[in-house]
Amino acid sequence: MKGLAPLFLGIFGTFAFSWVGLTLVPNWQIGHLNPQSDEEGTDIYPMPQSGMVRWGARVYAANGCVYCHSEQVRADYAGADIERKWGDRRSAPRDYIFERPVFLGKMRMGQDLANIGARAPAEQESPSPGGGGNPGGSPTGPAQSPSSPTAQPKAQGAQSPGASAAPQQQPATSPATSPAASPTSPASKPAAIARASTRIASPSPAVAAVAASPGAPPSAGPPWPEQTAGLPPMYSAAWHHVHLYSPRSINFDSNMPSYRFLYQARRISDVRSSDALQLTGSDAPPEGWEIIPTYDAKCLVAYMMALNQSHPLKEVKSAGSAPAVSPAASPSAAPGGQPPPK
Repeated sequence: MKGLAPLFLGIFGTFAFSWVGLTLVPNWQIGHLNPQSDEEGTDIYPMPQSGMVRWGARVYAANGCVYCHSEQVRADYAGADIERKWGDRRSAPRDYIFERPVFLGKMRMGQDLANIGARAPAEQESPSPGGGGNPGGSPTGPAQSPSSPTAQPKAQGAQSPGASAAPQQQPATSPATSPAASPTSPASKPAAIARASTRIASPSPAVAAVAASPGAPPSAGPPWPEQTAGLPPMYSAAWHHVHLYSPRSINFDSNMPSYRFLYQARRISDVRSSDALQLTGSDAPPEGWEIIPTYDAKCLVAYMMALNQSHPLKEVKSAGSAPAVSPAASPSAAPGGQPPPK
């Protein structure tokens, strides 16, 4: 009987010490963080999210996205996330103060999504999901912005005959969209030949998507056309909708499930909806029909577009920030902006 009291106190002390160290102390340290702001109080980060973004987080959780994707960029000493360009800095507790619950994730069957919204093209480069009246997809003629993520790979392949042919659903009778097409000759046969040669030139949509990535070097790979014919710019809202509806139309080897139940088909009444998806090939709806996102799909995409941890934080050093802080650094500094070893 005399040994029960020390045993009980030892067990209780072990659990109490663990609870204090793992729960109470971290809550004292980071449980009451506030948004970071500058001296003027204008540059505030993070900001509370809109209702659509909060509902999109629920859709994200309900469809199991958290089981295959994480939302935490690890430090360079703990992983290669920054080297993979998944972020310029590691994630910090302040990034999550407005998120309930926090989807840190513990498995990565897909890439990390902490900064997926930061990879979206600029507003003027990201057309509406319907392509602004362009049923065949993103522009393929000279009117396309040279700064678009898909413009550089296309410019490299513009020298090959038929590489700038219009997508499947676009009329190819205009000389502006197909320099090799004659204004008086039927465009269906040359367009079909051009499309076939385009598919042969690109081994897979996955490789073409990598070639069209904004971070890809200009000399990476052969001069293939844009990421996948007829698709919107990578990581734009319209691109996310196509990716959710048909992942393998973008990456042939993708094991991501299709979320087609988040979209609905409807007959086109007067004009094509601006929300209609830009689908090609077997994914394209029948003539006179269109695929539009439901409210849940719009909220889910809004949530992913809001995932952006690129704002600098005072307590975290961003990758490449050392030269900006100390421009007169010693020439003996180690590569990568790190201070020389002491």
